[in-house]
Amino acid sequence: MRKMLAAVSRVLSGAAQKPVHADTPATPSQSPLSASLNVPNLYNWSHSIRETREASRVLVASRNFANDATFEIKKCDLHRLEEGPPVTTVLTREDGLKYYRMMQTVRRMELKADQLYKQKIIRGFCHLCDGQEACCVGLEAGINPTDHLITAYRAHGFTFTRGLSVREILAELTGRKGGCAKGKGGSMHMYAKNFYGGNGIVGAQVPLGAGIALACKYNGKDEVCLTLYGDGAANQGQIFEAYNMAALWKLPCIFICENNRYGMGTSVERAAASTDYYKRGDFIPGLRVDGMDILCVREATRFAAAYCRSGKGPILMELQTYRYHGHSMSDPGVSYRTREEIQEVRSKSDPIMLLKDRMVNNNLASVEELKEIDVEVRKEIEDAAQFATADPEPPLEELGYHIYSSNPPFEVRGANQWIKFKSVS
Repeated sequence: MRKMLAAVSRVLSGAAQKPVHADTPATPSQSPLSASLNVPNLYNWSHSIRETREASRVLVASRNFANDATFEIKKCDLHRLEEGPPVTTVLTREDGLKYYRMMQTVRRMELKADQLYKQKIIRGFCHLCDGQEACCVGLEAGINPTDHLITAYRAHGFTFTRGLSVREILAELTGRKGGCAKGKGGSMHMYAKNFYGGNGIVGAQVPLGAGIALACKYNGKDEVCLTLYGDGAANQGQIFEAYNMAALWKLPCIFICENNRYGMGTSVERAAASTDYYKRGDFIPGLRVDGMDILCVREATRFAAAYCRSGKGPILMELQTYRYHGHSMSDPGVSYRTREEIQEVRSKSDPIMLLKDRMVNNNLASVEELKEIDVEVRKEIEDAAQFATADPEPPLEELGYHIYSSNPPFEVRGANQWIKFKSVS
């Protein structure tokens, strides 16, 4: 306590210091030039900032936070289920801080990608998921690292939650060697352990996800596959074929529709005769989940995973969520919806804001502590962006590399028969 009071006292005394004027003698840390130019004493100023942060940490460390808190969550709508996920859940302080940091990292990473795209450092297709952070973080919180996940092209958040670093993701977006796919995949084709992309063909990942679930069952592993698609892909015929086979073979597959209300620029009401996507499996049970609440997503995912692991077969989840950006970087996102609509979602349902308010109001964290996390996340993103712009691009001679994972080197024909590239696994 003495240390805390001393630190606070130093901060207050430092804040009371006035800038050094021209008639004030220069201190060792301040050159005569800076003094003559009427520049504040930068040493004292930066020292005061450090003291402020230190005092903040001391105050946080000395405060008695709750270890956990119980929250009510929205009841899920059910299809062909007697009971659903619980309507209350416990959030520990440790988990809450972890979820907050992860969601902030995804949000800041996507905003940085937006900036790099507008600077023409990122090129090609780029689909951002800011606003949908509770989906990727909540789903990961409800499964095991050994479980599997496959999604569509809005994949940056899932790539991060599956274990890859921001540095690898941004470097992949800029097409650099340090990217998670060596700079060859770009925005839509990122992969990690037990994460199968990032797929560019609308709906095509759904049969693949059913195949991954088949492998889990065939190999006798207690694992499930999360197979994600959007409301825009929900009318694809191949999805219903995958439903049928998964149900026939009782595959441990969780089909997940991320309903962000717009397929490109078309609202769900204009695209679908039935917008109850959680009922689309017909003979497959379903849940409709508040996709803006990370705790609701976590509990629904745990429920769905337990259902699949019990041998009952597939289950369907609809996550009601919202994207703040347009469909892709060529879409301003305001020609088919109003700015007021976007702002209303931001002000009432933002997933990061909802978690922050819960934690602060229930003594799981302080505003100062969460601000410190914000600062750390911003620094991580900036460092990753520096790497992603400075790292070299892969050389042309490596164009044919990594076609196969384990294969002797062989030649690959280029644009014509006289151009040859060597392929190395």
